[in-house]
Amino acid sequence: MSEFIDLAPEVAEAFASGAPVVALESTIISHGMPYPQNLETAQAVEQDVRDNGAVPATIAVIGGRCKIGLSPAELEYFAKGNDILKLSRRDIPYAIAKKCDGATTVSATMILAEKAGIKVFATGGIGGVHRELATSFDISADLTELGKTSVAVVCAGAKAILDIPMTLEHLETLGVPVIAYGTDEFPAFYTVKSGHQAPLRLDSAEEIAAFLAAKWDFGLKGGVVIGNPPPADKALALEAIEHAIDSALVEAKGLNIHGRDVTPFLLQRVTQHTKGKSLEANIALVRNNARLGAQIAVAMAK
Repeated sequence: MSEFIDLAPEVAEAFASGAPVVALESTIISHGMPYPQNLETAQAVEQDVRDNGAVPATIAVIGGRCKIGLSPAELEYFAKGNDILKLSRRDIPYAIAKKCDGATTVSATMILAEKAGIKVFATGGIGGVHRELATSFDISADLTELGKTSVAVVCAGAKAILDIPMTLEHLETLGVPVIAYGTDEFPAFYTVKSGHQAPLRLDSAEEIAAFLAAKWDFGLKGGVVIGNPPPADKALALEAIEHAIDSALVEAKGLNIHGRDVTPFLLQRVTQHTKGKSLEANIALVRNNARLGAQIAVAMAK
């Protein structure tokens, strides 16, 4: 275990007993949802993991210490805090050296999960290749991390604001397996269907656990994307989401918003355009991913 890492008591007990653990990110709390929905969701997601037989480990950096598992008070702090950094791979050394507080994105959560020995991570959606790539050259660090960090990421596909086919192409280039759970089509965050076929399909947590074991036991390093469609009763129509995204993209361009600020801005605007329905879908899909992540972790432990 790294000298920079602190384990929460519940997580330490799980490691000692061999119980399955599921990593959870903290950026979705600090930068992905408004208060109090962010805190309520974080608490519910942790409970979903427990209810499905695993131990949750929400990951963040506090005072320069990498925390694997947060206390209830720490969860609330990240839900209410205004000066919390958004940490990707490049930002972790800064947060440690400056003793900052930071919420981990997908890439940073993967790094800290792997260092702690956690193999399954549940989140909302991964980053990817942004639309208008030719002018922005904006490709999420999540994809690069998936190419080299051996953690399985359970998600509702790539965020709908991204270029889905280009994201899938980039993952193929990086050698990252992309699995759709129980469907032939790659999910697109808020929507069950994206219009793009998934490279692989598996229909149970046990099949996914066997796949992960085969990959890593064979010595093939790197992550795996497990696309879990959002619950049908909370999913949104692809056409409605596309209209909201197009409007938000025009607004972002006009305001000269770019880089790491694009995703939170677009998600906020999509929530407004859909009158809160996209936030409801976001909460439902994160909880759905946590349940599947726990089931996979349990199957791997067996």
